[in-house]
Formats: sequence, structure tokens, C-alpha cells
Amino acid sequence: MAMNTLPLRHELKYFINEQQYFVLSGILDAILSRDPNGDEYNEYHIRSLYFDTAFNSALLDKLNGVQNRDKYRIRIYNFSDKVIKLECKTKVGSLISKRSISIPRLLCEQLIAGDPTGLETTRSGLLNDVYREMTINLLRPVVLVDYVREAYLHPAEEVRITFDKQLRTGLYSKELFDPYVPTIPPFSNNEIILEVKYNHSLPSYIRDILGTYCQGACPSAISKYTWCRRFEGFGEE
Repeated sequence: MAMNTLPLRHELKYFINEQQYFVLSGILDAILSRDPNGDEYNEYHIRSLYFDTAFNSALLDKLNGVQNRDKYRIRIYNFSDKVIKLECKTKVGSLISKRSISIPRLLCEQLIAGDPTGLETTRSGLLNDVYREMTINLLRPVVLVDYVREAYLHPAEEVRITFDKQLRTGLYSKELFDPYVPTIPPFSNNEIILEVKYNHSLPSYIRDILGTYCQGACPSAISKYTWCRRFEGFGEE
């Protein structure tokens, strides 16, 4: 993959408490646009099925602090198969990029089964990469990650601020479309993850708001994927 051709963005992540969330959410709701995908409460459910190699490369690269790494997942919204996204999130130093394509359910189920047949002939670079990883490194689905997202947008620098709540792991289940899969929270407390994404520079007034109402919350290399696999004995972040 030619990393220098990817559109790279900044990404800041924080653990915040419920009080910080309620205050900051109210302020952002007054000054930024709501995500059009949200419901009347500006929320929607996300479920991702993450993939990893036979060597657990994505997990171990994260735990070992490898600077440049890829992470593959299939993502759905509100337990529906109307929109199914195959994605690769790439970390390049302190910057991130994401490639994403919509796939039909039949192909989704084929990938969940670990079958890369036919992907070698596609024109999609992302599907070509999945074919390579499945055939060479035995890329396979490993864990379900569920959470509720609340998002706010600003056109300047394509700012996107999200609150990810109610994080839960499906442990070893691969049943992406089953809303009744047993899940458990990986956190001992009701932590909320604040994520801030932008292109080059964060508008100063947004930076000031975050600095004022997130006091005590330091930027952290939070990985929902890693937290949801911690029950397998790889340790915590």
C-alpha cells in the first residue's frame, strides 16, 4: 500500500466521565451540526466485526506501539444489513486514514467465513488487500465491538467530534447481524470515549472548548478493538 497517497487526518481520543459528557455534549449541540445519521437523540448503534491475522498482527502491533499499522473491519449500523462497510483503518505515525467501501451481504458473509475467492480479480484496492491478507496471513474475524455513537460535525477542517458510549464486546462471536448476541462491557466503570478528528488544524474555539470542559482528560491511545480483546489474556491498555 502506498501510504503517502492516503488522505491523512488527526485523531485525538480521551476518556471522559458522565459529567464532562453531559456538559460538553450540550455545548457542542448548540454550536455544531448533528450527524444526519443520528436519531432524535442524535445517536446510532455501531457494530464492527474486526479481523486479525493468524499472528494477531493488528493486536500485537497496537500493544507494542508499532507506528505504521492496518486494521480491517466490517461495520454495520443499527443491526441492519442495508449499509455494510468493509474498512481498513491505517495508522501512520500520529495520523490516521480510513479506506471504506460498501459491500453486499453475500460478500460480507463470504469474508466472515474466511473465503477470499474472487477478490483477486476485483478492481478495488481494498478488496485486493483483503485477498492478500486472507491468503498469506490468514486474516480472519476475531471479535465483535458494539457501541452507541453521538456525533457532531463542522465543515471547517472536516471536524468530527464523537462520543462513543456503552462499549460492549461480543467476545468470540462472529454473528454480525444477530442483535441478541451476548455482549459484556470491557470497562469496570461507564467510561465514555471522546474522539476528535480533523484534517490539518483544529479551529481554535473548538480547541478552547475541549480544553475548558475536558480538564483532567489527557489524550490517550484508546483502541476499542484492543479493549474488547483484553479478555483473551493479552492485557489491558
